[in-house]
This record gives sequence, structure tokens and C-alpha cells, in this order.
Amino acid sequence: MNRGRILKVGRVRIGTILVTLSIVIAACSSPATPSASSPGTGASSGPVAGDPATDKLAQILDRGTLVGYTDTGYPPQSMAVDGAVRLADTKCAPNQMTAPEIVGYDADTLKLVAEALDVEACFVTPTWTEVTAGHWGNRWDIVYGSGSINADRMTRLWMTQPYYGVPNHYYVRDDSPYQTAADLSGKEIGACASCSHEYYLKGELEIPGTDIVLDVKDPQIVSYEAEPPGLQAVADGDIAAFLAAAPVGQQAIDQGLKLRAIEKPAFTYYPSGFVDKSSGLDSKAFVERVNEIIRGLHADGTLKAKSIEYFGVDYARAGGDFGLDATGQVVP
Repeated sequence: MNRGRILKVGRVRIGTILVTLSIVIAACSSPATPSASSPGTGASSGPVAGDPATDKLAQILDRGTLVGYTDTGYPPQSMAVDGAVRLADTKCAPNQMTAPEIVGYDADTLKLVAEALDVEACFVTPTWTEVTAGHWGNRWDIVYGSGSINADRMTRLWMTQPYYGVPNHYYVRDDSPYQTAADLSGKEIGACASCSHEYYLKGELEIPGTDIVLDVKDPQIVSYEAEPPGLQAVADGDIAAFLAAAPVGQQAIDQGLKLRAIEKPAFTYYPSGFVDKSSGLDSKAFVERVNEIIRGLHADGTLKAKSIEYFGVDYARAGGDFGLDATGQVVP
């Protein structure tokens, strides 16, 4: 779904060194917040949580839950489990779903991050436009919703290491005469609202470190809150095409919609975990810890195995290969 500048290190003043030493000595003389091991990486030696009142990672560890976004109508990224029973001893709030109630590539990624943090995974269901708008009010902590890194979102959200990379195609009726993107010029093309696909069709998509070239002229954009209704509209003949990620389009075909993909991808994007910039809490340690966990899950093959399990294809590798530093993001 689709759902800064490089920091330069200058000279350090002696006073700063003394302050730093005093902090280190104080830390050594008091109990440190425990840091959970992440799969494939062993114990963390990087970010350390601070005060739960001011630090996002500390808040999550203190609360004992990692609250993330989900959309249960989005297989195989996220889907409700039939007959699932809510955990009896859960720390999740009454309006949050517990881990046994949902599965999928996105949902499992959140669970893996929560496991590495040694906290419980909980899920909420805001709209995608609420997610991408930022200003979450700490109602949830992170979003794994197959949403890609893009320059617009980076103004409101911190990006974390991508957990996969996905080609995006135009989907047309299987009996359609359209064979290339150029054939769709001037036609009605659907896209998910506030998704990278909509930005792409508007000619506004920027993925730092990636070249993006619009391959259709004058598209007549029709926006949908989510992909399934848009793909159905193509099958019904209401619009000419719908631009979607390969796993989403293939899922619709597997479910019986008479669609086919235009073979050449329009572009590739890199779904990331999103963290709200406006939470009012220090997010640096949290973002760094999530990056560490996701990179470990790439390195040990866990995300590859999950991708093959849910998609039948290793989409994870492209996410692991993406250089997050190319975005220029610096979390203060």
C-alpha cells in the first residue's frame, strides 16, 4: 500500500567532553534500561532508552507494548485470523487487536520488531490518510503498512530501514487492448489516495536516492481510499487501469478478478516503517533500534523467508539493499 542533510561532525569542546564523561560515569553507577536482542544481531550495543516521559523507545519498553497500524482487509500483507482468540493476559488496550488475531507480511514484521524489543505487539486500524498525515498523538508507535519512503512523507514522518522493495504495475482488464503505459495516456487510472501511486501519477513522487520517471501522459486520476475497490473498478470496466504494487495486484488476480499486469513496472518503491515526527517525544533511539532490528532480520534471512511465505517471491532483498543514508534523513 502505498500505502535533511548529512550531519557533519565538527570539533568537540573540552567542556562537552567533560559533560559527556559525567553522563557516562552516572550511567555506569545506576541500572541501565535493558536492551532486548534482535533476531540475527545478538544484543544491541547501540541506542539506549531514556526517560519514558520524554523518550519514545523508553515509553514503549516501560509500557510493554508496541502499537502498530493494520488493515485486516489487505491480504497477504495483513489479514484477520478466523476464529482467533484475543490473548487473555494481554497488555493491549481494549480497542487494540492482539498478535494472534492478525497475520501477514506487514503484521508479522511488526511482531518481529516487538519480539526483539521484548514487548507485546498490538494493532490499531486508523485510515491510511490519518497515517500519512502524521500528528498521531501517540495513539500508535509505528506503521508497517506497505507504505513507501517518499519525500513528501519525510516532511511529517521518520523513515526506517525498508523491509522490502516492490515493483508497481498498471493493472488492466485481461481482455483490454492496452499493452504499454503509453496506451493509457489520457485514460482514467486509479490509485490509492495519499499513496505513492497517486503521487507518481501526479508527477510528484520523489524517492530520495531513486530515479523516478512518469511513463504515462495526462493520466485522469481516480483516487480510492484503498486498492481493492479500485482494482474491482477496473474489472468492472469503470476505469481503464489501476496502479498498484505487484503483491496487491496479484492477490486480486488470485482472488478471481479478470485482470492482468502491464509487464513493465512503472516504478519500484521501498516500504518502510513510519514513525511520527510530531509525537513530542525523542524518537532517535527508537528509530535507530528499529533500523538495527530490521537490518538483522534481513541479514539472517528472516524477512526473505516471510516474503516467500506470503508472496512466493523474495521482495525482501531489495529493501535490505536500500541505502537509508541516501535519503539524507537525520533524526536529532
